Amino acid sequence: MQFDKIVSKRRDRIVYKNGEDCIKVFDNKYSKVIVLSEALNQARVEATGLNIPHIKQVAEFEGKWGIVSDFIEGQSIEAAMREVPEEKDKLLDKFIDVQMSIHAKRDSYLTKLTDKVHRKINQCSLEDDTKLELYTRLESMPRYSNMLHGDLDPSNVIVNEDGEIYILDWSHVTQGNPAHDVARTYLLFLIKGQKELGEKYLKRFCEKAGMEKNQILRWMPLVAVAQSLNGNQEEWPLLKSWIDQVND
Repeated sequence: MQFDKIVSKRRDRIVYKNGEDCIKVFDNKYSKVIVLSEALNQARVEATGLNIPHIKQVAEFEGKWGIVSDFIEGQSIEAAMREVPEEKDKLLDKFIDVQMSIHAKRDSYLTKLTDKVHRKINQCSLEDDTKLELYTRLESMPRYSNMLHGDLDPSNVIVNEDGEIYILDWSHVTQGNPAHDVARTYLLFLIKGQKELGEKYLKRFCEKAGMEKNQILRWMPLVAVAQSLNGNQEEWPLLKSWIDQVND
């Protein structure tokens, strides 16, 4: 495949820039059904009016399925935090505002969070009694229908040269309890070794959204289980420390 350049590369997908297009090409293990489903979810988010890359087409590239969307030029909030550290608090507030704008949206056709988390628990290789505790914790959580990004961190919020904000990477979007989405973001900060920034994020989000910190922390064993399915052994001690708290 001859495209302008590789933007990012993971073990199961490669994102290319090709002119004004962003082309996400999936590994062969991703069926047409899975890729079409992701594209449909992104199109649903697009229809809510959030500023996101517009889907252009789903196509096959040398036997691999891919999604073609707008390529968004700009700087991520994560990069801006590194470049101008004295603006970090202001940028963090902007990031939180973006996440809250997502939670304000609804789409009843999106996958329900509880269904997805239930599948993740079922897929994990933990002991049966731990799985039972996780299922019980999940069933005890309040049910909501807010839109959840599912993988939001400052690296996928882009600000272009006109100051417009775009939100990228919608492969994990669901509908459900916003506290889960916040817990997921908090975990991503911890995984990146940004504990201080993660604690500040958690505190500021609770203040701005009128949410109790414990509402979010109760989701941590569940988001840790989902993350453990990625199979990154370096992350396991951190994830296990949170999973073990399901019994508390």
